[in-house]
Amino acid sequence: MILQILLLCVGFVLLVKGADFFVDGAAGIAGKLGIPQLIVGLTIVAMGTSLPECAVSITASVTNNNALAVSNAIGSNIFNLMFVIGVCAIMTPIMVQKDTIARDIPLSVICALLLLGLGYLAWEDAHGMTLGHLDGAVFLGAFAGYIFYMIRTAMKARAEGKKVEIEAVEELEDGELKLLSYPKSSLCIVGGAVAIAFGGDMTVDAASRIAIDLGMSQTLVGLTIVSIGTSLPELVTSVVAARKNEVDMAVGNAVGSNIFNILMVLGIASAISPVSLISENVIDILVLVGFSVVVWFFARSDRKITRNEGIAMVAMYLIYTAYIIMR
Repeated sequence: MILQILLLCVGFVLLVKGADFFVDGAAGIAGKLGIPQLIVGLTIVAMGTSLPECAVSITASVTNNNALAVSNAIGSNIFNLMFVIGVCAIMTPIMVQKDTIARDIPLSVICALLLLGLGYLAWEDAHGMTLGHLDGAVFLGAFAGYIFYMIRTAMKARAEGKKVEIEAVEELEDGELKLLSYPKSSLCIVGGAVAIAFGGDMTVDAASRIAIDLGMSQTLVGLTIVSIGTSLPELVTSVVAARKNEVDMAVGNAVGSNIFNILMVLGIASAISPVSLISENVIDILVLVGFSVVVWFFARSDRKITRNEGIAMVAMYLIYTAYIIMR
């Protein structure tokens, strides 16, 4: 058991650091090729935060650990939305951008409902509720449309002289993410990809063995241990930003990550290998929709999430965690 826990931790480190190296390398190559920073930030850098979840879900799907593939993505979304944002709001009230309230949160709810709908349509499938290759293509098509819309909106705002308030773009423009040379970029891409591949394999294998040893379901492990592990960098980064009172984009980042996790992560996973859903997944998706609506109502009140609302969000997450452990 101790060995499996250590391997799980090593897997998490490989996933997170591999994603960082891969993004640095890809952004460096894109920058050298003259691709605008705005596009690099909205694609390569923004996708980087979802690479660990993507690696875990793809590996789980290919190795027939389907429950882990779905629960990892859903669990990460719930953790980012309720716990990470809740903790930040407790430390300092979070202002919420207009676009997040009017566009991003409703879109994240639509994505969750799309996942639920595609799963329900497959209810009478001979193989049960399965997200097949066609469903993956639908997710990836929607993801491409979302990225295109974001780029178009950002370029329009830039043309009108407005500030593009997207963290991934600001990191590039403020010089926080330095562009590397071709050799270093290539090395980072290869090394990062290898680390992500090994990290995903180690994480899925260790998580599956821990589930067996503790008598836990893969769904429970995915919703808790794995999803929290892959989301720890976001939690640490957000807490550090909260201490500096720099969390204006925290809600938008979490919601954007949730959209990526459904459309990109589950899209790629199901496009490569069919992903089966179980009844617990349907309940968890409905919980995600409910939590998204709660955050939306909180955000609409004075365009900020207060400390009391943050406490309520963390409490709801803990109650949900207790429920999935006992069910």
